[in-house]
Amino acid sequence: MQPGWEAVIGLEVHVQLRTRTKLFCGCRNAYGAPPNSLTCPVCLGLPGALPALNGEAVRQALAFGLAVGADIRPVSTFYRKQYVYPDLPKGYQITQGPVAVVQGGALDLPGDAGVRGAPGVFRARLERAHLEEDAGKSLHGEGAAERWVDLNRAGVPLLEIVGAPDLRSPQEASDYLKVLHRLVVFLGICDGNLEEGSFRCDANVSVRPAGASGFGTRVEVKNLNSFRFVKQALAFEIKRQAALLDRGERVSQETRGWDAAAGETRSQRTKEAAMDYRFFPEPDLPPLRVDAVEVAAVRAGLPELPEARIRRFQEVHGLPEDEALTLMQTPGFAAFFEALAQASGQARAAANWMLGEVSRVLNERGVPIEQLGVAPGTLAGLIRLVDQGRLPLGAAREVVFPALLAGEGSAEAIVAQRGLEQISDAAAITPLVRQVLEAHPEVVAQIRGGRERLRGFLVGQVLKAGGGRLEPKGVNEALDRILPEFLAKS
Repeated sequence: MQPGWEAVIGLEVHVQLRTRTKLFCGCRNAYGAPPNSLTCPVCLGLPGALPALNGEAVRQALAFGLAVGADIRPVSTFYRKQYVYPDLPKGYQITQGPVAVVQGGALDLPGDAGVRGAPGVFRARLERAHLEEDAGKSLHGEGAAERWVDLNRAGVPLLEIVGAPDLRSPQEASDYLKVLHRLVVFLGICDGNLEEGSFRCDANVSVRPAGASGFGTRVEVKNLNSFRFVKQALAFEIKRQAALLDRGERVSQETRGWDAAAGETRSQRTKEAAMDYRFFPEPDLPPLRVDAVEVAAVRAGLPELPEARIRRFQEVHGLPEDEALTLMQTPGFAAFFEALAQASGQARAAANWMLGEVSRVLNERGVPIEQLGVAPGTLAGLIRLVDQGRLPLGAAREVVFPALLAGEGSAEAIVAQRGLEQISDAAAITPLVRQVLEAHPEVVAQIRGGRERLRGFLVGQVLKAGGGRLEPKGVNEALDRILPEFLAKS
């Protein structure tokens, strides 16, 4: 933070809802179709075409509101927001106002101790979450005059989540987005794909003298689609505004864009005020009425919320917070871990495999957990073999796990076919220990002289002599029995 100044940040997040069809028509809500192939008279804004509200979009908005402890309004209305842009075929956007179906609510976040003075969780308030339709997409060619418009996205249902100006640093803004992203994905109302624009953010930021209670001039930074870009754009913008004020200049109220290549925000246009949009009630849609029965039905269908699941991973499975958070990277990943922990009876080992070998394979292949190709029960069999001391961990990782991925059968069968089962029989280990001690009298002499750490060398030599199949615990126990005999020799 710039000395003497404090940042005030509020985020507006557009969450694309996971409905089968668009918000006001029957066109398919899908990504990647040929341009302008998912359109109809309603989403094209043709004269006489009338909108009809998507009930599933309403239910998903209710689910979000209940998850954040918001007030669900029994009556809310739709308005027309007027502006002219090539990808807005009607010349206006249908959005909710002045009252949204979801009002208030909050998210619990880790506070930035650097700006708050002490670590700890704080509650970031939400102002509202309202339904609205998305615009189309403008495509720019290489020539300055080349522009195309794809209207497949026009009319796609959005839930715009408006946060209160409670955030005080780029780090808090990034944390807010991560918590919100995890929530909407685990609720099943958004796929969370930042690259496809399913989850995108506009950031409102101003600076004020440290300790002041008023607000400075607000600047909006548009269409930030990664957590990293949010941090970078806000850090630049805070520094830019503070430098202007330090020089005695004023900050202009405007909309700016983030240029990731240049690492700076750039002015796009003067920021519009509400009056510029000429809001007025949507005449073709009646007020949205939500009764208590519908709210109760949505509440009954809510899944376990992410923060509750993270706490359960810590309390029930004994995981540290950072591991519990990482296991929550997607609903499928978290579910796979839970199934693996239950089937193996070894939650810590299950977490280690998920965050180690499983994640490595998924990253190398660029696929989600659903395409791993190994069921939790199958991998659990491998974990049990290691836990029972029947298979060295190295062989489990380097030989058996790749064989499971290749579909060569169960862990038990692979171990049996390849002769990998770990040897724990003292009768088999003892001769190898004696052999190693006899082959390294100089090491025994150094241990007699006080160099105890060389004991690890002897263990390694015994394991090597056993072809990697000896149980380390058995080797150590045998060495404990036999080494004193060799140390006592003159």
